[in-house]
Formats: sequence, structure tokens, C-alpha cells
Amino acid sequence: MSSIQWHDEQVELSEGVKLQLRWGRQPSGKGRPVLVLLHEALGCIDMWKRFPQQLAEATGLDLLVFERRGYGRSTPITLPRPDDYLLQEGQIWLPQLLDRLGLDQVILFGHSDGGSIAMIGAASCPEQVKAVVTLAAHIYVDHLTLAGIKEAVKRYHGTDLPERLARYHGDRTDLIFRAWCETWQRLSCYQALNLRPQLAEIRCPSLIMQGDRDEYGVPEQVTDSCATIGPQAEAAFIADCGHVPHLEHPQAVIDRTRVFLAEAGLV
Repeated sequence: MSSIQWHDEQVELSEGVKLQLRWGRQPSGKGRPVLVLLHEALGCIDMWKRFPQQLAEATGLDLLVFERRGYGRSTPITLPRPDDYLLQEGQIWLPQLLDRLGLDQVILFGHSDGGSIAMIGAASCPEQVKAVVTLAAHIYVDHLTLAGIKEAVKRYHGTDLPERLARYHGDRTDLIFRAWCETWQRLSCYQALNLRPQLAEIRCPSLIMQGDRDEYGVPEQVTDSCATIGPQAEAAFIADCGHVPHLEHPQAVIDRTRVFLAEAGLV
């Protein structure tokens, strides 16, 4: 039987921003880094499904999942979303959250948008972030990104995708979808997005993963990220996998993550 105890809470940051959190604590996590999970552009706490439990059990670490501004039960956002919202999340709000919670040792684990924010956060909080793990992160917009978004917009207007997303996002569904697709398709956003300057500041061990059939990003998202971060970064491609490796092949992701953290002396 798992010894992990889960509980939810809200914390308030500056400007009245409230973020919804879910903690998973276990005896083996005491005095060790906390795994912090950062969700995708259309994500929330519940959309991680069983993965947080599985990852916490495999590593023995405490785990924190949270919902960024605009998502779940956190403070809502308004449109249009700024072009530099990823930088704001990684340079302003994530550091505030870590400080507010008194977390001085963390491992950032992010998927898609959350992966990009995790890398920005690793650059912004070098003393606190002991390692970073990303799945399907973007450091620029490529042709697959734009094609994938256009296809998602078609599905949003022509299939039951809105109803499926509404199971998680309720009356925020349309706002969240527009915040994603309209921002990323805006010329000023996708031409300006370049996270290489932030990646060059990362000093911690970094595991950069992606599915080998990711429909939203070219393989160079991984190899260029690793080249920019430097020798402390390693690339991993999950075989026969699309954009959501932690749900498509969770055991492969967990196994690779655990080996990486063990080699870094963190588990």
C-alpha cells in the first residue's frame, strides 16, 4: 500500500494571484528535493491522471502539482494573453511560488508549455532547482507546432473536443483553448519565441525528452535544447510515442527519469 498522503490547498502570491496546489508527501521524501510538476497548455492537476502517484512512488520523493494562472481553481486570466507569457510564468510566478512555499530544493518536471516554463525556471532559480526534466517542451515555434495547432482548432470546432476538455475545465474551456491557439498563432508571438538565452543559463542536470512521433514539435526541439544547455543535458526519445509521453508510455518516462535522477544523486 502506498504511503503517500495527498492533500489540496491554495496559496496567494502577489497581485492577489491564487494558485491551486496538490501535495503528495511520504516519509522517504523528508529532507530531499521536491518534484514540482508543470502542466501543458490545456492542462490542469487532474489531467496528469495517475502519473503523479506513479512518479512519486518510483522516486520516493515528495511531489507538488499546481495549476498556473487561468487553469483549474487558480486565478483566471483575460485575453489577449501576452506574447511573453512563458517567460512571465518561469521568471516571475514560479519563483514566487517556490519562495512562498519555502522550497529550497526542487526538481522541475514539465510537459509541453510546462516543460518550457520548467527550463526558464531552472535558469531563474539556479540555487533551488537541482534538476529539470521536460517532456515535449518548445524553445521556439516550428512548422509542426503551427500545423498541430491548426489541426487542433479544426477538431475543436468539428468534434467533441470541447466537451472532453470541459470535463476538466468547465466554463473556462473556451478561454483556455483560445489562450493557447490564438497566442501561439499570433505572428508577434511565434516569431519572437526563442528560449535559447534562458537555456544557456541552466547549470543543473537536465533530461530533455520527447516522443519520436510528437505531432507538435520536431526532434530538433530536443537536440537544440541539449546543445544550448551544454554537457549537463541529455536527450531521450520515447519510442512509438506522440505529444503526451507520460500518458502514452508512463513506465518508459518514469524509468528514464529515475535513472537520470539516480545518476545525478537525487534519488
